[in-house]
Amino acid sequence: MVFNKFTGSGGKSGSNDANPEYFAHLRQIFEEEKVNFQTAELGRVDLGGGGTIAYILALYGMNVIDSGVAVLNMHAPWEATSKADVYEAKRGYVAFLKGANM
Repeated sequence: MVFNKFTGSGGKSGSNDANPEYFAHLRQIFEEEKVNFQTAELGRVDLGGGGTIAYILALYGMNVIDSGVAVLNMHAPWEATSKADVYEAKRGYVAFLKGANM
């Protein structure tokens, strides 16, 4: 499972950034359930693209963070994922649904 703490382009407009307390809460959930996770970034954020709807939810005061399965060469003719990563993402989502209270 991969977390992307910040998404958006052009500075803070149209972007979101998970606060440290929320990220710590998520780390605690996954560490207690022994879910493997890592952090990542979209890279070249000022060029735009690669966005999600997280910034829209953040406008309403929700704690948000982007997460998903690690993908090599996303949107290329050949993408690759590990079935272990898919399994850990599933475990992570289940752990989140059971343990999130923030």
